[in-house]
Amino acid sequence: MRRGSDDVLLPALSGAFGDHADAIRVGGQRASREELLSAATALADRIAGGDAVATWATASMETVVAVVAGLIAGVPVVPVPPDSGPAERDHVLRDSGASLLLVPPACAGAAALVDVPVPVAAVDLGARSSTGYPEPAPESTALILYTSGTTGAPKGALIPRRAIAADLDALADVWSWTPDDLLVHGLPLFHVHGLVLGMLGALRVGSRLAHTGRPTPEAYAATGGTLYFGVPTVWSRVCGAPSAARALSSARLLVSGSAPLPLPVFAQLADLTGQPPVERYGMTETLITVSARANGERRPGFVGTRLAGVETRLVAEDGSPVTPDGDSPGELQVRGPMLFSGYLNRPEAARESFTSDGWFCTGDIATIDGDGWHRILGRASTDMIKSGGYRIGAGEVENALLAHPAVREAAVIGAPHADLGQQVVAYVVADAATEAQLIEFVAGRIAAHKRPRQVHLVEQLPRNAMGKVQKKLLAGG
Repeated sequence: MRRGSDDVLLPALSGAFGDHADAIRVGGQRASREELLSAATALADRIAGGDAVATWATASMETVVAVVAGLIAGVPVVPVPPDSGPAERDHVLRDSGASLLLVPPACAGAAALVDVPVPVAAVDLGARSSTGYPEPAPESTALILYTSGTTGAPKGALIPRRAIAADLDALADVWSWTPDDLLVHGLPLFHVHGLVLGMLGALRVGSRLAHTGRPTPEAYAATGGTLYFGVPTVWSRVCGAPSAARALSSARLLVSGSAPLPLPVFAQLADLTGQPPVERYGMTETLITVSARANGERRPGFVGTRLAGVETRLVAEDGSPVTPDGDSPGELQVRGPMLFSGYLNRPEAARESFTSDGWFCTGDIATIDGDGWHRILGRASTDMIKSGGYRIGAGEVENALLAHPAVREAAVIGAPHADLGQQVVAYVVADAATEAQLIEFVAGRIAAHKRPRQVHLVEQLPRNAMGKVQKKLLAGG
């Protein structure tokens, strides 16, 4: 397998893997790698020397050019979600110190960009330049990705070039990802999944990229890729369109991430496409650290084993180690070459995120078995429920609910309870089922003390752009 260079972050742009007239496709826009490099270099000529540059990260070729321009010029790139509210948008732009907001020409006069606190400039896809730029140092910041915590304004995670290189090389190994692949996805270009893996990955590995604009089943089916990325919501919708799902049977690998893949969706996808999906785990601050293998076992409900160079461990609430026996839950902590280098302007927050011996505290509850397989139970803050002296993982209860044939979506939280401390409460989207039926069904599949005490039947669950359920928006969450 041909690999990316340790010295060059995006070797595909230097011709290391040849070129194609449509090496990069975003919706109806197409570009060869040579055209992308020349347009991005022309933009790099404009932004070189800046402290940071922001991009209005729409699903467009302009976003690809803007990100690559920053990487060429050695200027940290700040992707701004186009659905940001004014307060979040302005916080990101001010906090990052961005000197310019790059946008597609069609967005230059958009209402969402009125009164932004920095100058706005349109990206010109027709501009060309052959200026030569030295490769920035591996430890220099490539991206500033803003991530929300449980409190306060979003924090800017500083992602160095060496972290991106290490992560993409490790993933290329475990996914057998090569220049012969055609990567297809329709994910947002302001998150790790769509931006780092789904865009920069193709430019490091040398594969072609087809971004579908929106991740619809029909768009995925029509593209004829070998490697597909999706979030659980995407795969659920693909399974809801059986003909589209069957069209993916010729693909080499289907990858799911950014949120747990419900067990029924895992089974449906495997049945319709002829192959079980590969799941993986990561965070903005860590990139991807755990994954199943293309040429190995794929276990429903598990996110795989450690990538090359990654260490993981489980820790109890009192800081003591948790035995990796596959049953005992603990907070997952990680170390590895793909971790971020800190939070912009928040050194204390960065220090608090690491233990004294250098492990990053993910805030996720997990189990690890004797073979190194990781199972994510949920966030410590919202998904570990303490009820009547028991510790109950919300994910286990959600999977039990999703096994009911009438249930389409489920979210479980812990709500305050005078006697139990917390009680298990479920929010369920179901076609035809009663609260009593669902409680009885769960009690028959897992330990009775884990059953929901209340089930609320709702029309939909609140989700973010990556398909994650926003449990804080559920009553009692």
